[in-house]
Amino acid sequence: MSKDSARDAMVQEARELLVAMEAALLQTEMEGPSRDSIHAIFRAAHTIKGSAGLFAFDSIVQFTHHLEHVLERVREERLALDSHLMSLLLQCSDYIGELVDAIERGQEAEEPNAERRAALLAELDAVAAFSVDHAPASVPVPLAALRGAAGSESATADQAATRVPYWHLSLQLNENVLRDGLDPLSFLHYLRSLGRIVALVTVESAIPEAAAMDAESCYLGMEICLASDSTLQTLENVFEFVRDDSRIDILLPRAPLSAYAERLARLAPQDAARLAAAWRGLALFDQAQWQSLEAASATPSDALAAAVEPMAAEGVLQRPRALDERRAQEQKFIKIEVSKLDQLIDLVGELVIAGASARLIARRRKDSQFEEATQAIDTLMEQIRDAALTLRMVQINEVFQRFPRIVRDIARDLGKDIDLVMTGSDTELDKSMVERLADPLMHIVRNAIDHGIEPAAERLAAGKPAKASLQLNAIHESGSVVIEVMDDGRGMDREAILAKAVAQGLASPDAELSDAEIYRFVFEPGFSTARQVTELSGRGVGMDVVRRNIEALHGEVSIDTGRGRGTVVRLRLPLTLAIISGFQVVVGNAVFVIPLDMVVECIDMPPQQPGSHIVNVRDEPLPFVPLRELFDLPARERGRNSLVIVQYGPLRAGLLVDGLLGECQAVIKPLGRLFGKVKGLSGSTILGDGRVALILDIAHLVHHTQQQEQGSAQAYAERGVASAP
Repeated sequence: MSKDSARDAMVQEARELLVAMEAALLQTEMEGPSRDSIHAIFRAAHTIKGSAGLFAFDSIVQFTHHLEHVLERVREERLALDSHLMSLLLQCSDYIGELVDAIERGQEAEEPNAERRAALLAELDAVAAFSVDHAPASVPVPLAALRGAAGSESATADQAATRVPYWHLSLQLNENVLRDGLDPLSFLHYLRSLGRIVALVTVESAIPEAAAMDAESCYLGMEICLASDSTLQTLENVFEFVRDDSRIDILLPRAPLSAYAERLARLAPQDAARLAAAWRGLALFDQAQWQSLEAASATPSDALAAAVEPMAAEGVLQRPRALDERRAQEQKFIKIEVSKLDQLIDLVGELVIAGASARLIARRRKDSQFEEATQAIDTLMEQIRDAALTLRMVQINEVFQRFPRIVRDIARDLGKDIDLVMTGSDTELDKSMVERLADPLMHIVRNAIDHGIEPAAERLAAGKPAKASLQLNAIHESGSVVIEVMDDGRGMDREAILAKAVAQGLASPDAELSDAEIYRFVFEPGFSTARQVTELSGRGVGMDVVRRNIEALHGEVSIDTGRGRGTVVRLRLPLTLAIISGFQVVVGNAVFVIPLDMVVECIDMPPQQPGSHIVNVRDEPLPFVPLRELFDLPARERGRNSLVIVQYGPLRAGLLVDGLLGECQAVIKPLGRLFGKVKGLSGSTILGDGRVALILDIAHLVHHTQQQEQGSAQAYAERGVASAP
């Protein structure tokens, strides 16, 4: 791996760890501190420090060292994780993010924010000093006595603290430690830097027969006596990278005698005998203590290894996991650069176009074997296309996970109490679209908190709970992804919006507008009904950005609101912008492609009244749009018209076409600047014969028919239309 690639990998890993750290902090704030969450916070900071140390990024290493010092006090329960410390830790996480950004830009030697760093370090040191000055006296908690101890006097003797001056470490590293690129000897070398290894006994019972041995697996365990003045946390940190999958037990100096007996009980007889011999060589126990060990195991001290047999029968002995069980936990994920996925999608797109060309040639030659071969290739290409697109699909949680922190900080600044609920975080969307969703959602959420949600006093006066609710929802619906931002605030003032639109010349005073049309004014540039401008909103630029960005993704945004009942801002987006399953239709001499997910059915065109754009289908009025008239195309001399019924969200409409050509795989190509703003078209694709086919914008066409329906609904009711057979 090149240095630049390693740097990029470190940056990516650090950002993922910062996200995990922030999520654990917010979870702790909402649910209260737990051992798991505190451990997750510490592990994230420690791993970032270790990765930065490998590349000599001293700025991160030094800062996270101070952060670790505070987190260590929290883990030791010598420092309470209150709201003040929580805010400090979140600020530290933000600052580490700035350092990571500097590394990505190649500016790691420059300090991004010297004043902020100094302030954070001073506060961290002050918190750590306070925890030391006010630390409670430590009360050692003895381990439980082993089962089978004889008599109360023996049990009392087992609980008594010994005078052993050494730390005792029991290590059984996970079997894949070598495959993960870690050297077990490196842990020993690091321990030697912390003190002196006075005894080391290898645990060999897990080593299989030579025929069953895997040269890449680690089977050895170790029992170590260490003379060191380090803290327990320092020793635990040595094994931070292997702690989750390994068995690491650390026994403090002067631990109860029963704890040493327990160490023996865990080992196989031959390993326990060698460990007991090492202890004897160090003269760790006096005669009375050896007699207590004998009493606990009911076995003479010179044959102490046999003591594990009755304990193993009672389930005390813990064997290492079987080889097959550990192999099942091997790495299942790999990281791939996005550019490589983009290249794969481009090649799959070219393959789809080439396949369409081969299929067309086979059809023209009327070669049955050739056609069968192209059909088989088509099936495989469709599977390859789906698999390739799946690689680009990511969970929308990649965007959602930013908002707990955002909502927390904004709510605290505004003095509001808001409960954020997120559902559908596992909904998948194309990665390129997920990345471009962050800004629109940010504007919507900020507006909801600042303008939509009332202060607690106002909510209580309106009969609402003081704590507001803000929801982020994501679902799949009719071949699209729908994202909703819902709040239970004051809602939008319809009359105020209409009055502002009239004042700005966006609507005439006597115009009869629907609620949807009125609320659409909110997305106009410079439009705002806010009485005062805040740091977050009120300048009339945010919602304009939302509409522009969503439309650039071939999506749409709508608002559903009411005075006193809150607001729902709904975003509807296509699943992907790369390759789609399409349905080809012909109008005049032009071929159009309709996204297949939006096609409901195809029927012969029912009879209609002249001049009407509504037909009756199964006793239901259905608006339709003649594509020939819409795009001003010449009529065909022969053939009968067909009606393609499409659905976008809850709305249905018909598209009048001259003919149906069937399903296809469409590689979406941009229209370019000349045609980019043409209504009714969302892109183009290349057909098998080299011609260009236009992809229809179903969202726009459905809304176009709805507008037509509103204008002709009364005439339709008076004149009636012929029913479809």
